[in-house]
Amino acid sequence: MKKILVVDDEPSIVTLLTFNLEKEGYQVVSAVDGKMGVDLALSEDFDFIILDVMLPQMDGIEITKKLRQEKIETPILVLTAKDDPIDRILGLEIGADDYLTKPFYREELLMRIKALLKRSVGLFNENTLEYNGLLCNLGTNEVSYQGQLLPIQGKEFELLLYFLQNRNIILTKEQIFDRIWGFDSETTLTVVEVYMSNLRKHLRQTGIDKEIRTLRNVGYIMQGA
Repeated sequence: MKKILVVDDEPSIVTLLTFNLEKEGYQVVSAVDGKMGVDLALSEDFDFIILDVMLPQMDGIEITKKLRQEKIETPILVLTAKDDPIDRILGLEIGADDYLTKPFYREELLMRIKALLKRSVGLFNENTLEYNGLLCNLGTNEVSYQGQLLPIQGKEFELLLYFLQNRNIILTKEQIFDRIWGFDSETTLTVVEVYMSNLRKHLRQTGIDKEIRTLRNVGYIMQGA
């Protein structure tokens, strides 16, 4: 049974998360402030951690930083307010694996947990990620299909990895922008559409481009096995 640590000072959120996670077969341990959360994370073994950003004594950003400094590699999902982009991006930059904005759908939470858990237990090995004949070399940042190199590099390579690691999960343009370009980027959200168009073009010969669907006014989803 996977063990999840939930750190949130809102009783209603803790109750809701505990109910839904236990219903899915997870064991849940909760903490109501940052210090308690850090102490638990350092003293017990968890498979997953859910952190609110706004916490008494120590906020979610500080907790994430502390845990990564202590070499705790447990996947961390940060919960943020919808109008708080700085916290979202800071969380990702210091080591959080993903974020969800409040309010969130139960199904999206569960899908993100499952995706991050798959990544943490080695869905792909340390140096490569393989998917339907596509091979991503994480050491050289090169992509090949059936032995032929594809012109996918830089941010486009990062974008492809993000989709492969989050298959069957809706990714909003904001989430993609935060993850790939980050807080200090001087570009705008429209860059996501440009790179998505290029990525699909470069994946056309593989047929994988058809698995990436555009959800109007929402974002994108990669629907594959």
